[in-house]
Amino acid sequence: MDHSYSNTKPHQKGKHLTLNDRTTIQELHSKGYSNRAIARELNCSPSTVGYELKRGTVSVYRYKAVEGQSTYELHRSKCGRKSWSLDACVGYALAKGIFQKDQVVSTKTLYNYVDLGLMDIKNGDLPEKVKRNTKTRRARVNKRILGRSIDERSPRVESRKDFGHWECDLVLGHKTKDDDVLLTLCERKTRQFFMIKIEDKTSASVMKAFDKLREYYGSKWNQIFKSITTDNGSEFADLSDLEQVSKTLVYYAHPYTSCDKGSVERHNGLIRRYIPKGDRMDKYSVEDIAKIEVWCNSLPRKILNYKTPEEYFDTELDRIYRRR
Repeated sequence: MDHSYSNTKPHQKGKHLTLNDRTTIQELHSKGYSNRAIARELNCSPSTVGYELKRGTVSVYRYKAVEGQSTYELHRSKCGRKSWSLDACVGYALAKGIFQKDQVVSTKTLYNYVDLGLMDIKNGDLPEKVKRNTKTRRARVNKRILGRSIDERSPRVESRKDFGHWECDLVLGHKTKDDDVLLTLCERKTRQFFMIKIEDKTSASVMKAFDKLREYYGSKWNQIFKSITTDNGSEFADLSDLEQVSKTLVYYAHPYTSCDKGSVERHNGLIRRYIPKGDRMDKYSVEDIAKIEVWCNSLPRKILNYKTPEEYFDTELDRIYRRR
């Protein structure tokens, strides 16, 4: 096909269209190429081209790439579920005395109503219901162990009866080296969740964030951070150095076993209601991240008797700071 446009980054099939792709569509469409011919050039489905032309057409037969990109970004900003689950709504209402038990139906009944189509919401609107799966767990080996194994961790940590035991992970935005990263921590007993924006996915940036945390909590650090459990990623290679400067014990999960730190993984999923996968993290300000963190910590939890992580965490901190 003879054309003069230049698509410097060819479209990857299965990926969202970029502004570069939309510019290609605009130029070829203006020259009279069919949807199928444009699709061959972009290596995508003809229906994708058709939908895009509808999205970005500002007047009859006039498609504009900028308009299509703007509409796409608007739709992406609204995607994701930001409401409470049905269970959280019922439990919170009962725990706070908003309704009496004989005034509301059970959580199971509400979910049954959704399945039967008796409510204005669908299964796709529910935060976690559609994510459940029964994948078989596979044991994988040949992964480096950076320090103390989780097998050495006290069984009391597993019981979640003691405060001060954390899980740690990283949440990536766009898969490029020049994007910011989120360091996430979750306290196992209270489910308090921290989101700390760092410069990149390196052990130096991770340790810099922990140094600031240690400075913030000062002499109470050892009581608030008794242990940290994380994975064997290279970004946590230096985390065990905390044992040299504090009483914090650092444990590394089994290779390829994210369930060893399921609490922080679960909370990372909550972030995706606001920050879609593949979205650049540097487009979100520190204030934006703080708002998401506040929302996570203000979400009533069934496992906490429908209290919030923030309430439980503040209670534990009060107990620590009252000690002489």
